[in-house]
Amino acid sequence: MSGSLFRTKPIQELLAETTEAGHTLKKALRAWDLVAIGIGCIIGVGIFVLPGVQAANHSGPGIILSFAIAALACACSALCYAELAAMIPVSGSAYTYGYATLGELPGWIIGWDLILEYMVAAVLVSTGWSAYFVNLLNNLGVHLPQKWVASPWDKTPGMINLPAVLIVLLLTALLIRGVKESSRANMVIVVVKIIVILFFIVMAAPHVNPENWKPFMPYGFKGVMTSAAIVFLAFVGFDAVSTVAEETVNPQKDMPIGIMGSLLVATILYMAVSAIMTGVVYYTKLGVADPVALVLNELNKPWASMIISIGALAGITSVLLVLLMGQPRIFFSMSRDGLLPEAFSRVHPKFKTPVTTTLVTGGIVAVAAGLTPINVSSELVSIGTLFAFVIVCSGVILLRYKRPDYRRPFKVPMFPALPAIGALLCAYLMISLPRTAWERFVIWLAIGLTIFFAYGRGHSRLAKEERAAKEVSGQG
Repeated sequence: MSGSLFRTKPIQELLAETTEAGHTLKKALRAWDLVAIGIGCIIGVGIFVLPGVQAANHSGPGIILSFAIAALACACSALCYAELAAMIPVSGSAYTYGYATLGELPGWIIGWDLILEYMVAAVLVSTGWSAYFVNLLNNLGVHLPQKWVASPWDKTPGMINLPAVLIVLLLTALLIRGVKESSRANMVIVVVKIIVILFFIVMAAPHVNPENWKPFMPYGFKGVMTSAAIVFLAFVGFDAVSTVAEETVNPQKDMPIGIMGSLLVATILYMAVSAIMTGVVYYTKLGVADPVALVLNELNKPWASMIISIGALAGITSVLLVLLMGQPRIFFSMSRDGLLPEAFSRVHPKFKTPVTTTLVTGGIVAVAAGLTPINVSSELVSIGTLFAFVIVCSGVILLRYKRPDYRRPFKVPMFPALPAIGALLCAYLMISLPRTAWERFVIWLAIGLTIFFAYGRGHSRLAKEERAAKEVSGQG
């Protein structure tokens, strides 16, 4: 039994499945598309929402250091992702890599974990999108009724967060239309939000008061590490790049460029905005859903705040677009492997997109976004991201020793030190998360393991192939 739980899927078989009729995704993405997808997902909540909340609650101005620590761990993990994505250009991200290197059960665990990670992140992001949208309308003199812009469990309750629901449904429709069309829309949004972020830096930097950085770590180094673990949510974008490997024209060359390029740009902007934000406004005031707009309001620049709200909407829209793009492809891969019902791996006959999983994801996220308050747990998303990174870093080490003969268009430098450092850093950040995050994580995994043993283990392609081989052997 234990052997069957850790059977690995041959890489040749993974690659062969990408050409099966009815389960083939369209190849349409190139290097710049991948960089934009990464930036589109990384730069959003990480700049427009998370820094303020984390500075107020855990790290103070030390949020700058939190981003640096998270980025260091991410850099090690990103290099590992780049190696595996170039070597195994298959939809599914860390799930696929885990299945190919660690075995079926670990692959299922990481896939199940990623499903939750992406969906909870999408709920959180769409709720943040709604907050900035409402702020923009308020600046324009348009005030929506509270009952239509808040969940029943918000501090000021409403009936449903309608803007959050509508943006999810709109992007779901775009994603069904096609990955190239979605990528083009994302490219435009990315350009807009980078311009707006640079605008914020130019407008706010002259007003930085170094006294606001004192004390730098009011909650101690432990608080800085807690924030570092939580702001991992902000770096989930480069993971999302790997989910579209199967739809990339030249994945061996372009995946490393997309992953590392987007991470570099994002890290520089995160640290710059965090430093300016906490330098202009004292950290205790930043615990709101729209801290960047708050900074400009504090400077008595409501017109600039309105521009920032437009940029934030653009930024968060692209994050939401990529999250809603990535999750269905993980779902799709698990279904194609037989671990989930075959219906979930259906591809649209015209657009060649994973239509069933996109619709299911969009529907669940829309309902949850309409009814979930803004303080939905980002810790749960972060623990899922960190767990995925531990799997990927470990997978690179294992695969180097198990399959040294396999062609690697890109290799992690300083092997095995960097993958090991990445795995240890991510594990340490997991330990730094609050106990509630671990409790919810364990509950979700328990549900996933129940489904695996009740359905996935017996219906997986590898299990069917093993049974068929035994029948043939028995007849012989």
